[in-house]
Amino acid sequence: MNYLSMKNITKHFGAISALQGVDFNIKAGEVVGLMGDNGAGKSTLMKIIAGNLRPSTGEISVQGKQAVFSNPLDARRLGIEIVYQDLALCDNLTAAANVFLGRELRSGFGIIHRLKHAAMNERSAELFKELKSETRPKDLVERMSGGQRQAVALARTRLSDPKLVLLDEPTAAISVRQVAEVLARIAQLRNTGHAVILVSHRMGDVFEVCDRVVVLRRGRKIADKPIRQSSPEEVTGLITGAIEAV
Repeated sequence: MNYLSMKNITKHFGAISALQGVDFNIKAGEVVGLMGDNGAGKSTLMKIIAGNLRPSTGEISVQGKQAVFSNPLDARRLGIEIVYQDLALCDNLTAAANVFLGRELRSGFGIIHRLKHAAMNERSAELFKELKSETRPKDLVERMSGGQRQAVALARTRLSDPKLVLLDEPTAAISVRQVAEVLARIAQLRNTGHAVILVSHRMGDVFEVCDRVVVLRRGRKIADKPIRQSSPEEVTGLITGAIEAV
């Protein structure tokens, strides 16, 4: 069974059609690469899945049950988390403080309470170990590499034990070594049964870690193929319009 199914999704912004009749699905333990040129509709589709936008028409189902996302909290309750390209981290805070940002563990009564720093550090350390990251809970984010920052953002999503993780350009503007670390973490998410949607312009990353590739062009889905049945040349042609559809 598909974890997430979307049927005939459209999204209009006034007279502009950002998405036109898009079908999309993903299973548990599957990594799907979502590709397309700027303006193809990738960000709009991701925002709909994450609960930041409501589709103009269409149906969304999670584990076979119809779902309506009015806000990101609705999506989170159904096991969907997103890591945006800017990561939304606070540079002046520690790794653990960023992991628990907005979801801090507290103790006390009434208006008097204290943050449970030891418990948050301990849980953060467990999450970093699961991600095979060398990041330490007390490390300041402002001193971290791009790969370590990605680990913090991924650890934050795993607090709620998500079933589907959306990654928006996670390997942009980081070194080759850090790219390898991020791709390894994506593969690890798949191996632990998580569904992952990877939005990326980096063709090599998509073909290295994804099971399937979906291509959007001008708001329409023009390809949805197992990665082994496609090629970087074919996907490039689909993105640019040199190949109409497959």
